[in-house]
Amino acid sequence: MNVPQIRLQSTSAALSIRTTPGRMDIEQPPAELDIQQPGAKMEIERTPSKLTIDQTEARADMDLKSVRRRIEEYSQQGYEDWLTGLARVAQDGDELMMIENGGGAIAAQAKRNSEDPMYEFNIGWIPSAGSVKISYDPGSVKVNIEPQKVVNNSRPQKPNIQYTPAQVDVSLKRYADLQIDFANLKHVGINYEQEI
Repeated sequence: MNVPQIRLQSTSAALSIRTTPGRMDIEQPPAELDIQQPGAKMEIERTPSKLTIDQTEARADMDLKSVRRRIEEYSQQGYEDWLTGLARVAQDGDELMMIENGGGAIAAQAKRNSEDPMYEFNIGWIPSAGSVKISYDPGSVKVNIEPQKVVNNSRPQKPNIQYTPAQVDVSLKRYADLQIDFANLKHVGINYEQEI
């Protein structure tokens, strides 16, 4: 028995997709640096210190005197000795004027003029304490500093960016196909029969 058949054979379409990835290149040039730091303005005003040591009296205590001082002391000592001698001679004259009153004025004067004078001595320090005079002026220092601002003329650089976008190519690799095949198929019409 011949059964009529319709045979269908289909092939589906096929797509072809090809992608190119995107790419980004970034290059950052270094910045142009131009930085200057002027030096600070500094002024120093200094008054030097002063140390004064006066050892004139200490040297005088050790009998190391200047010629001028020796002349002054000798002249003063001579004047005092002259006054002392004048007073002694006046006293002796007054005693001799009153010799009639008794008392042995001549013997007393002879004894007084023939004896050595009594010198007093005590423990002493040479030079004496406090004979060296010291004075000190510490001076002063004034510092004026004026800082200077930084001069910054640096310039940044823009980055160089190159961008290649991604690309997708879509194409039809194979078309869809449909094949129809007939078997044992007949068309029966009026007074005729046709095989398809």
